[in-house]
Amino acid sequence: MNVQEQTDFNRIALAIGYIREHFRQQPVLNQIAENVHVSPFHFQRLFTEWAGVSPKKFLQYITVEHARKMLEEGKSSLFDTALESGLSGTGRLHDLFINIEGMTPGEYKNGGENLLIHYDFAQTAFGNILLAATSRGICHLAFYEEETAAITVMKARFQKANYIHGSVPEHAGVLQFFERDWSSPQQVKLHLKGTDFQLKVWEALLKIPVGQLSTYGNLAAYIDKPGASRAVGTAIGDNPVAFLIPCHRVIRSTGEFGQYMWGPERKTAMIGWEAAGADKSV
Repeated sequence: MNVQEQTDFNRIALAIGYIREHFRQQPVLNQIAENVHVSPFHFQRLFTEWAGVSPKKFLQYITVEHARKMLEEGKSSLFDTALESGLSGTGRLHDLFINIEGMTPGEYKNGGENLLIHYDFAQTAFGNILLAATSRGICHLAFYEEETAAITVMKARFQKANYIHGSVPEHAGVLQFFERDWSSPQQVKLHLKGTDFQLKVWEALLKIPVGQLSTYGNLAAYIDKPGASRAVGTAIGDNPVAFLIPCHRVIRSTGEFGQYMWGPERKTAMIGWEAAGADKSV
């Protein structure tokens, strides 16, 4: 690390410490930049380059992390949690949780209680799937061999939710992907529940183009965690939405396809099927 890199690193470390210490005051970009003695424009670029997220997003992560702990303890109301986290009220807390956690603060506090999930079964070229959706998007998609076991795994993610067996429009949007219709991916919304690290990994998976592959090491580097290939692999293994979040497109650095939660044979078939479809679309 040269002198300039060391200086930049020290500034980012100082900025991260400042955000963690002052998140209750919700400092704006100018305040944080002034604290590390650089211009706001330069600091925005520098922080994003080193931390992998913008200063604003990092502040949001720290804020939600604190709010999560308060809600998990179960001793504070949503209003008190918002104020203690430096937010002006429950409206801002709600918006942050929807953006980062994929659910409202109340749903998080209650383990998904009162969350309505519609689920159904369907057949695809790669086997039977169980898919589930909330009002905000697809929250679960898995290949299965036995229905009862598949339902048990699904319900473990939102233990207190209310489940209704039946098809909804969100399900139909998913099935188009199994017909090689990749023209409107934005029409399928996802409702994901995971840690900050898991969400970053799943977001990175969504960036792998159809018909192309990546490695665990490349994904770790993409999210600015070059030494975290093993942790990336664990997060990939926890992927709650098969196929749409394409964990099957990740292979070993040796070129071997490797394992897959729903079977290595299925992974091989999907990789070949997507590659053939991508070639035809060129």
